[in-house]
Amino acid sequence: MRNAFALSGVVIKEMYRRKDFYVLFVLTVLITLVMGSINIFGDNQIVRYLKEICLLLIWISALIIAVTTTARQIPAERESRTIFPLLAKPVSRAELVAGKFLGCWLASGACLLVFYLFFGVLSGTREHSWPVLNYFQALWLHWIFLAVVIAAVLLGSVVFAAPSSNATICLVVIIGILFLGGHLNRVATNIPGAPGTILSVIYFTIPHLEWYDVRDLITHDRPLINWVACGLATLYGLGYSTILLILGWAVFRRKTLTL
Repeated sequence: MRNAFALSGVVIKEMYRRKDFYVLFVLTVLITLVMGSINIFGDNQIVRYLKEICLLLIWISALIIAVTTTARQIPAERESRTIFPLLAKPVSRAELVAGKFLGCWLASGACLLVFYLFFGVLSGTREHSWPVLNYFQALWLHWIFLAVVIAAVLLGSVVFAAPSSNATICLVVIIGILFLGGHLNRVATNIPGAPGTILSVIYFTIPHLEWYDVRDLITHDRPLINWVACGLATLYGLGYSTILLILGWAVFRRKTLTL
């Protein structure tokens, strides 16, 4: 695992040298600053709508950062031919996949922390309330969501040839799951025969990423999520990430790398 952690450190340094994070962070901060400065007739509903917009931007930014950063990891190593000295060190392919995953996940977590910290500080100074545990649960579940996303994109990076096609396909699938995944079972019960069965199988096979979108916890000041449910969602997300990483390693192990 020492090699995996060393590789993850390289990924984190590489990510913060690129401009993706800084551009998206500045956009998020600007909208958050607007949220903190607006006061329209003292209407709290206006602040709530702005909080929803800001959190949506945080989700979009985090998703773009995680997908684009992960999609280029292994293809970039192949293109620059640095993958050959890496695997000759020796670093196993399993360690390479694990290192890339850890690096992207930890870097995305650091980005999330910065996003939520700015949002929490400015929202708190505007509303004079600091629901720290609500923010922690939202941040934690968001990070577990990104673990599944990053593992899926890593699998895609050893299946699809180009990072652009991998990123596009993964984004379409992830957004589709977020919006439609939770409704597939209800639709399946209304469709008889094989199509309904296929939809049911898809429903129970896909990762239910919509469970991790708990923005309402912050925007509508809802009670904390039960900690047992939060723990089970964590185990589910990490378990699914592990399965996807194992699949990615299995496909990567069978791939022939040529100069």
